[in-house]
Amino acid sequence: MYSILVIDDHPLIRRGIKDLVAMDDSFEVIGEADNGASGLELARELQPDIILLDFNMDKMNGLETLEAMKKAELDCRIIILTVSDNEKNIVSTLRAGADGYILKDMEPEDMLKSLHQVIDGHIVLSKKVSELIVRGLHEESRKESRNNAELTHREKETLQLISKGMSNKEIARKLGIVETTVKVHVKNLLKKLNLRSRVEAAVWAVEQSKNKTN
Repeated sequence: MYSILVIDDHPLIRRGIKDLVAMDDSFEVIGEADNGASGLELARELQPDIILLDFNMDKMNGLETLEAMKKAELDCRIIILTVSDNEKNIVSTLRAGADGYILKDMEPEDMLKSLHQVIDGHIVLSKKVSELIVRGLHEESRKESRNNAELTHREKETLQLISKGMSNKEIARKLGIVETTVKVHVKNLLKKLNLRSRVEAAVWAVEQSKNKTN
């Protein structure tokens, strides 16, 4: 059973998530907090497998909480769960290392599906969020074609593994290289493809794969 920590300043949302999670024997809510500061303390204490983190909170918002958790090097998956579909918020949290960005209006079964996917190592995005990112990528591609980018064989391998949701450590293990080398490959392929984050790279790679099969 995988453990979940819920950080959200709305009691009804926290209760709703607990009721939903109770429907799936694979997960258990082991803690909840109504603000980022106490949520960070609980995360350190409980070491949950997944953290569901609201974005719009007083004093310490979701981005600030996420950044603090990354500095604390918590070994967990962090999903932003929010009503905000603001592109700036999406990009900033994904750049900061969020493992997903999903909206609170999604169907309950889709929420549970996302929890299973993030445990399997995938980056999870609501359909609307994914569409926003893809639309932004399409707009950028008009300025500069990514299809002509000359990636090395290793960069192509790295990109493929990024699209599968693998972390730098997992990619290094898969390719038999050190993690610092993976970071160099990621930095280079993002620059060549004119992308801002590994999440954008993953979405773009998946879209390219779909286009080739269609």
